[in-house]
Amino acid sequence: MNSKDLQRVHQFCEERPAFTEPSIRWLIHNSHTNGLADAKAVVRIGAAVYLHVSRFDAWLEEQGAA
Repeated sequence: MNSKDLQRVHQFCEERPAFTEPSIRWLIHNSHTNGLADAKAVVRIGAAVYLHVSRFDAWLEEQGAA
């Protein structure tokens, strides 16, 4: 795993204004039912939560294809 591919929620949302922090936090909260956990796009290190950007992008493309 490349640490450059990990972003905190606020960093992710700053780079991608189409996503709001509440919407990303909702996706993370429901990651076990929406497939983000299976895609390994959510990385927890202690209390910190990161998004694995390339895995999130792959998951997002899957959602559009479904």
